[in-house]
Amino acid sequence: MNTLEVMRIGPVIPVIVIDDLSHAIPLARALVAGGVRVLEVTLRTPVGLAAISAIAREVEGAIVGVGTITRPADFKQALDAGARFGVSPGLTPALIEAAHASGLPLLPGVMTPSEVIAARSAGFSQLKLFPAQQAGGLGMLKALGSVFPDVTFCPTGGLTVESAPEFLALPNVACVGGSWLTPQDAIKAGDWAKITALARTASALSGKAR
Repeated sequence: MNTLEVMRIGPVIPVIVIDDLSHAIPLARALVAGGVRVLEVTLRTPVGLAAISAIAREVEGAIVGVGTITRPADFKQALDAGARFGVSPGLTPALIEAAHASGLPLLPGVMTPSEVIAARSAGFSQLKLFPAQQAGGLGMLKALGSVFPDVTFCPTGGLTVESAPEFLALPNVACVGGSWLTPQDAIKAGDWAKITALARTASALSGKAR
């Protein structure tokens, strides 16, 4: 499965931060039950890799990836944990080399036209605009679309369930990333029904936007 195929599975990729490993499996199951199968589990906490491994092993239907890749060593650790794709907030020559060597599909982050050019020259045509709102949001994506018609984006950062449909309506946007599907208060309370309801709403955005 390549990066574009991952991006096209659903309209929203949740950006997941897990502090308690015991939450990983029920959280992932709640998202999948709501129709959200592609899950980005970040490396922002010490249990990130263990959470990816648990989800990959135990949650049927989940396509789990690793987020916040910032070091070349992250690729091997992600693959060992069972991740099927990776997401990074930016791109460096070392990350490019590690990504190509590992074979892990990567969605690298960009913020400027120069970064888009650099990423595309390194072989990446599917990119994360991050942080999307601070980078110019809809206006930036429209401008980038006219210059880089062969690049497909997943804007992430500052999006909400209300603003997501406008982004999804753009021809150069395949999906969006968002943390609103996994609010920390619901996770801490074990309110998996709320997570499933949010996932169902997110899954329905595809029909509204396209």
